[in-house]
Amino acid sequence: MEPETSSPWPVDRTLVSALREHLRAQTGRAVSLIETHLSWVLLTDRLAYKLKKPLRLPFVDFGSLAARKHYCDEELRLNRRLAPSIYLDVVPVCGTRESPHLGGGDVSDVSDVIDFAVRMQRFPEGALLRNLLLEGRLRTDHLDRFAQRLAALHGEAQVAPLSSGSGAPSEVFRAMNASLAGLPDDCGAERLETLHTWVAAQGVSLRTAWIERQREGAVRECHGDLHLSNVVLLDDELTAFDCIEFDPALRWIDVMSDIAFLTMDLRAHGRGDLAFRWLDVYLQHSGDYAGVPVLRAYEVYRALVRAMVASLRARAPGAGPATAGPDYLACAEALASQAANPTPRLMITHGLSGSGKSTIASELLALAGAIRIRSDVERKRLFGLRALERSAGEGLDIYTAEATRRTFDRLRTCARTALQAGYPVIVDAAFLRRNERRAFQALAAEVRVPFSILHCQATEAKLRQRVAAREASGADASEASLRVLERQLATFEPLDDDERVGALDVVTEAQWDIAALLARWLAQTR
Repeated sequence: MEPETSSPWPVDRTLVSALREHLRAQTGRAVSLIETHLSWVLLTDRLAYKLKKPLRLPFVDFGSLAARKHYCDEELRLNRRLAPSIYLDVVPVCGTRESPHLGGGDVSDVSDVIDFAVRMQRFPEGALLRNLLLEGRLRTDHLDRFAQRLAALHGEAQVAPLSSGSGAPSEVFRAMNASLAGLPDDCGAERLETLHTWVAAQGVSLRTAWIERQREGAVRECHGDLHLSNVVLLDDELTAFDCIEFDPALRWIDVMSDIAFLTMDLRAHGRGDLAFRWLDVYLQHSGDYAGVPVLRAYEVYRALVRAMVASLRARAPGAGPATAGPDYLACAEALASQAANPTPRLMITHGLSGSGKSTIASELLALAGAIRIRSDVERKRLFGLRALERSAGEGLDIYTAEATRRTFDRLRTCARTALQAGYPVIVDAAFLRRNERRAFQALAAEVRVPFSILHCQATEAKLRQRVAAREASGADASEASLRVLERQLATFEPLDDDERVGALDVVTEAQWDIAALLARWLAQTR
């Protein structure tokens, strides 16, 4: 919910002005008013009261009391999925428009009710994710946990029936074109025409992918408006709020469209590294690598949405000077250009347990804008386990030869999907067998991309120390124990001479230069 001082659809403010005065008299403190296009929000020192404007527009109808009550209830229901501590209840506004007061939660005399408000816990503006980012106060562990929570929400969300049409190619294409149509001509005819052409091409090339996403159940009841100013840090956790309640079509969407809003906004703010780190955690917990091919198109769409919103705000009656912020139209153009000029390449990791493969891979993917697939995570997924669950505790043996075969089949499938979508890919596994490495070298040849091996090394003493510490913490997906490490030391197949040519060697006991390592990877062409 971004503060705005005006609306292109003015309505009578008698009720909200009188209710503001009532709250000021009740609390003995100043009460602020924030106006958005569709709502008024009254802010006391502790609480916020959000009222729907009595508007009837082509895309929303708040004209009747029953409709406003319905959408207040929907706002409460949707937002309590992620932010129950913020969204308290729906309260009636009673009395008259000139002399209103807030009633209790149980409305016994409906004749006295003139409106409804969503009652929320107020939070400081400085806690918004956008402000945390701009002020350098954002911690990556906050982002990581938020990615996990959103993956869980998407996994539990209701799936849209095919008959609804939600997420259909025609719907996605319509929404993208509507965002373009909402941009003013002064954006530049040539720029807009280039984007129109690109969107039209996506409508053709992604049509089958969008249909498959529908059929696979990827279209669900999501958040719908997941930009940086709709996420807040509360109780040391990032929490999304202000879900779209007024238009089901904007929230019954592909889960990739939902997360694309946040990855796009991070990139628009110059933090592509955080966008790909967040995406990596989300994909590890959701397993939705099949959605990678549609991600960039959704990012362009989300950038166009924000560009349209910024344009509407600038043109609204009484709008003040434009506030500083990203150039979302330029962001859309850059994303479209990347999609049109992809630079896919494949890297596999190689090293014993504790050699630092996952640490290096995590740093590399953030800088390179790469998709990572982890064998430890995907192996567990095949058995219905979450990343940090322990197979022994479930009485499962997930390390049989057949389980390993299935795991590497899954890694290849996910890697091929991401490569064909135009992304650099890192497959994070030990790759201690030559035939496993050869299979991925063959995959790179098949899709005609450069192939690299990241060879991570450390002394045996350091390997044992790291494995023991990791096993004790239980905070990593790997289940490699000291016994597993000893078996690896005795049986692993080292890189042969052909594999060593061009291998990226990293001794992880020393300080490494991740930027230099990235440059070496991107320079490889074989």
